[in-house]
Amino acid sequence: MKIVVIGGSGLIGTKLVKSLRTLGHEVIAASPKSGVDTITGAGLADALKGAEIVVDVANSPSFEDAAVLAFFETSGKNLLAAEAIAGVKHHIALSVVGTERLQESGYFRAKLAQEKLIKASAIPYTIVHATQFFEFVSGIVQAGTKDDTIVMSTAMVQPIASDDVVAKMTEITLGNPLNATVEVAGPELFRLNDLVKKYMLLKQDEREVVSDRDAPYYGAKLETHSLIPGEAASIGKIPYDSWINEPGNLK
Repeated sequence: MKIVVIGGSGLIGTKLVKSLRTLGHEVIAASPKSGVDTITGAGLADALKGAEIVVDVANSPSFEDAAVLAFFETSGKNLLAAEAIAGVKHHIALSVVGTERLQESGYFRAKLAQEKLIKASAIPYTIVHATQFFEFVSGIVQAGTKDDTIVMSTAMVQPIASDDVVAKMTEITLGNPLNATVEVAGPELFRLNDLVKKYMLLKQDEREVVSDRDAPYYGAKLETHSLIPGEAASIGKIPYDSWINEPGNLK
């Protein structure tokens, strides 16, 4: 079975390609690096020839409001149009838990626009909403840094290892289309400020972490459970302390 992974050179894409190839499938790792560009359309038709499944795990290179919206709308339209011509039978997309609740944020407005395009298409689909990856805590720190102080919301998070995300994405990819959104999260709850404090301590970074319930998260104010999945979410197996103590994971 031929599977095309859009964003196949990124964090999730690289691991997903490896997982699916290990199971014996023909997998194309599609990205601008491999000559496949969903923004210009270059290489897209050739990559999708004979493909039954497309998994979109690509992300915008910019989180600026106009740029991120343009990326997800343009990429989504071009990709879904090319899939319709190629006869793709299942479109899978990776998105974020809480997207619909965080519409103050330009990034989450763009992700919702992407999801609406998928749902409006005639192609059977499954959307996977994941919580924050362990690997992206450093990015959250950077986004919350003001001068030499890190200001973090006290909202709850349930972060997840990318390996657990890939395990769920592999299962979804090889299953039947659900025409629905499913959620996946890590096994532990934290307050976002406490997760960041733990990360900073392990990094031996002495900058102050200020806890502020009203601190924005990528432009959106968080309620306590804005980033928490529902009761039906699939739960990963890897706890944060186990992950962070693996060589190379603390970056």
